Amino acid sequence: MQAELLADASAFDRLAAEWDDLLERAVVPSIFLSHRWQSIWWQYLGNGRPLVITVRDEENRLMGIAPFFCSHGEADCISFIGCVDVSDYLDVIVDRSCSGAVYQALWEFLSSPRMPAWEVLNLCNIPSISPTLKQLAALAQAAGFASSVTQENVCPVITLPDSWETYLAHLDKKQRHEIRRKLRRAEESARVRWYVLESPADVAANLESFIDLHQKSTTEKRDFWDERMIEFFRAISMSFAEAGWLKLYFIEFNEDRAAAFMCFDYHNEILVYNSGYDPARFAWLSPGIVLNARIIEHAIQLRRSRLDFLRGDEEYKFRFGAVPEPIYRLRIERLDI
Repeated sequence: MQAELLADASAFDRLAAEWDDLLERAVVPSIFLSHRWQSIWWQYLGNGRPLVITVRDEENRLMGIAPFFCSHGEADCISFIGCVDVSDYLDVIVDRSCSGAVYQALWEFLSSPRMPAWEVLNLCNIPSISPTLKQLAALAQAAGFASSVTQENVCPVITLPDSWETYLAHLDKKQRHEIRRKLRRAEESARVRWYVLESPADVAANLESFIDLHQKSTTEKRDFWDERMIEFFRAISMSFAEAGWLKLYFIEFNEDRAAAFMCFDYHNEILVYNSGYDPARFAWLSPGIVLNARIIEHAIQLRRSRLDFLRGDEEYKFRFGAVPEPIYRLRIERLDI
């Protein structure tokens, strides 16, 4: 295995033809590791210097990508491209057929003079199933580096059955009653219409409505948006819609939009990425809960295997029957500084 460093933004263009092919062979084929996500994140939210390490076999086939960067003012600290706020899963992309050899080559490069000097490798949002947590940590410790793995958060996930009624039957009796009650109350109190937009043209025409509802939800969500974030969401929404990966859900009460969800449809899973609603006008009708229930029902109809609420332990996710899956931070530090 041979490792090489690509230390400027041209790395994304150079690897475009191979990146997602490797991702299909990876242990963790997350949408947040796709070429679209990584390159667009860097274009709109990146700062500092990309440090993308590739690992190739003897036939020059791409077997690993470590999408790292060091931010302005922190040249001694290396993180994942995408870390931290908008990317729910991050990792090294490693061909699952030879992960041990890829991690070995990656670590040898990281600890060699060919790598720009660093003091801390601070890697966030690694899924629990990733071999990175054990293999890279073990290689670092064997080389005399300090390493630690700490749980950062959870991603609550529903394993979807084959029908809506079966899903409801698996819920706690109280929660099943509550979902049915809120669906019934909405239908009795207003003309309810929910729908999903997927085409690039529809997404482009309705993204501002999603942003508006997100901003109205809470002060924290309002403060989330600045011009860079708006441009990032515009770009990633269009790119994902073109790939067939985006679902933009809305619910209307009496023809007024009350809530919206941005979801990703990838690798037979629905990922509930972000949401917003108008609490001043519609809180009493629970539009977020009602639309969330319809999204779960739709995912079942589409025969998706899982619905992932992504990062965060908000109580409503568990009321829908989700089970927490932890994500971790791996931190590796030099001891000879």
